[in-house]
Amino acid sequence: MTKVFSPSTNYRSSGEERVFADERGRLWNAAHAGEVIIFTCISDGRNSGRAIIVNLAKLDSSVEDEALRAWLDAAPRIGTLP
Repeated sequence: MTKVFSPSTNYRSSGEERVFADERGRLWNAAHAGEVIIFTCISDGRNSGRAIIVNLAKLDSSVEDEALRAWLDAAPRIGTLP
């Protein structure tokens, strides 16, 4: 029997990480590492990781998905240095 995936933006993971969907429906993992939030696209590996400095004590359910999407949009891509 085939299972059908129904997308939702209410994804949660344990600890200092969160999974959320962007405006295009791609799933991203947001990991809190000190003063930095590191974003990794988990539904499409062709997207570059991104990182942004955020003044945040803890990445928990009090941080709305809209805030994560705004930070993702503002975060520069992580790449190799020339």
